[in-house]
Amino acid sequence: MGLFGTAAPDPPPCARNLLLEVLSCPVAVSNNAVAGVVLRYLEDNPGEIENLSPLVLALIEGADPVTDPATMPAHVTWGAVAVTTDWRVLHVRRLGSAGWLLPAGHVDAADQSLLGAALRGLAAGAGIAANSVIPDTVHPIDIDVRVAPTDPVREEPSHVHYDVRFVLYVPDETVRPRSAGTVDHRWIPVWDLFGALGDKLRARCARDARAERVQPA
Repeated sequence: MGLFGTAAPDPPPCARNLLLEVLSCPVAVSNNAVAGVVLRYLEDNPGEIENLSPLVLALIEGADPVTDPATMPAHVTWGAVAVTTDWRVLHVRRLGSAGWLLPAGHVDAADQSLLGAALRGLAAGAGIAANSVIPDTVHPIDIDVRVAPTDPVREEPSHVHYDVRFVLYVPDETVRPRSAGTVDHRWIPVWDLFGALGDKLRARCARDARAERVQPA
């Protein structure tokens, strides 16, 4: 009912559709928010447009939330590049995995941003409190494209993860694994990392070293 007991008018169809979309959206990090992060990243890394073009198209044309783990054949995940003051990077070994990986995972419905998801995930998985971590910037240093294999237990087909990775400076090498899926961890010097992420981190390390040299005494 409206004011003075009169019947309230029905909202226009566009307003009803928007309300239904908001109420039905299972994630807080919207496609528009992800698009802003990805496009800003591509401004700094134009050579990666080919790898990320399927994600950009999904953000432009797709109706499904790209941070929802149920969105197939690909969705966006968070990645934490935890770095110590002497430039060692945290890697973990997951149950059933033979290799060393960066801490990473799915975006939760309560996460308000991809950076927030990385902070939350690092705290939940490695026991590194978010209030002890200093993000390098609000922008990711890397977006890695990798194939997640078929998971018969979860009845998930093979699909693609777009890991949006943020540099997070941590106070020391103290790790208290809280995830049953994490079976081991180690800190790898940035000089020993391969691939695009290693190159980017070494460039960041050199930038910081130059900045320290030019600071007044």
